[in-house]
Amino acid sequence: MKLTAKQEEAQKVLAGNATHLMLFGGSRSGKTFLLTRNVVMRALKAPQSRHAILRFRFNAIKASIVMDTFPKVMSICFHGVNYTLSKTDWFAELENGSQIWFGGLDDKERTEKILGMEFATIYLNECSQIPQGSRDIAVTRLAQQVTQVIGNRQDRPLKPRMYYDCNPPSKVHWSYRMFVEKRDPETKKSLANPEDYTCFQINPQDNAENISAGYLETLQNLSSRLQKRFLKGEFADANPNALFHEEDIDKWRSLDGKQPDFVRVVVAVDPSGSGDVDNADNDAIGIVVCALGTDGNAYLLEDCTVKAGPATWGKVAADAYDRHSADVIVGETNYGGEMVRHTIQTARPRTPYKAVSATRGKVVRAEPISALYEQGKVRHAGEFPELEDELVAFSTVGYMGERSPNRADALIWALTELFPGLTKAAKKVEAKTPSYAPPVSQGWMG
Repeated sequence: MKLTAKQEEAQKVLAGNATHLMLFGGSRSGKTFLLTRNVVMRALKAPQSRHAILRFRFNAIKASIVMDTFPKVMSICFHGVNYTLSKTDWFAELENGSQIWFGGLDDKERTEKILGMEFATIYLNECSQIPQGSRDIAVTRLAQQVTQVIGNRQDRPLKPRMYYDCNPPSKVHWSYRMFVEKRDPETKKSLANPEDYTCFQINPQDNAENISAGYLETLQNLSSRLQKRFLKGEFADANPNALFHEEDIDKWRSLDGKQPDFVRVVVAVDPSGSGDVDNADNDAIGIVVCALGTDGNAYLLEDCTVKAGPATWGKVAADAYDRHSADVIVGETNYGGEMVRHTIQTARPRTPYKAVSATRGKVVRAEPISALYEQGKVRHAGEFPELEDELVAFSTVGYMGERSPNRADALIWALTELFPGLTKAAKKVEAKTPSYAPPVSQGWMG
């Protein structure tokens, strides 16, 4: 296999003297492929060695690496090297006795088993989703002492290595503090051995020969916020006042289609201030579908937001109600009053409807919802870039977006409905979990 020019540069960095090495940059730039390749190379150099590839959620690493990247790396780069894959303990064993373990930090039992061992290499995949505490515990297991074998002779010891990769989160994340600023994320003091931490940026344009031109065009059509992260591969400016954080949304995103049974399903509507026939000169009508699972978590299922007049958006909301077998449509009445109910029940007679009215500002209403995201109690069932743009624009000092956050407002109404008493509870200590909902794991290490 021939590496791209940028990947060759990255490989030289990975072959340097640093113990901690991070590749960061845009989506599909080849970071995961290159680092997985390096883990396998190290495993082949040192017989009977152990290596770990970890991600925050086990289902994510299973889908992205175990079933995709790892077999591709073995087929393309190490054709003819035999290995077995244990689907009980989830590790690959190479023909020289070396093992590569795959784990998710959201599974206490499995992770305790993995981190009960010592490793010569640890690779934290999508480290923007991994809490610093989890990283700090993982690094204590970078302790296996093994020797490289070149030909039939023993050579020098294999230096322990810790790899990291990420689509850059904000500059407040520990990865930026540690690898770019070369500071301890907690104490903010300079690292004792800054030369031991190095990073390298690689973007999708650098891997253009291995991805379609259509994919690059897709990235170029994203919002400026998402372009910065997934196309340009840049860390977002720090916003210490932000209520919602990209890493929290990404950490709990549900892309595998596996969801629990739902206790309630809600369609929420946040109208603009217009009753025009076509609403051409006004904001969109926020329409979202959310559900509360038997696991106690809320799931954002669909964003049906539309820029249209009442006849159209009423039908959109009613169709969403039917499509998801919803329990109720919640409508914000500060703009439109009874017009919202009338519009919906004209489109679908006798639809269960609940009117809600904002008595507090947007930020105050968003604060308890942001706590749910931080706790991992809200999962986005897919990618919702426009809605997520609006969420991350909320801060404690106000909404910083360009236009009215109708999508996010509708989401906040839906989640408030799914977690009754949330507003009142927020004034005391924290929102109460429904009595039927079991506690939710956030990853056993943080």
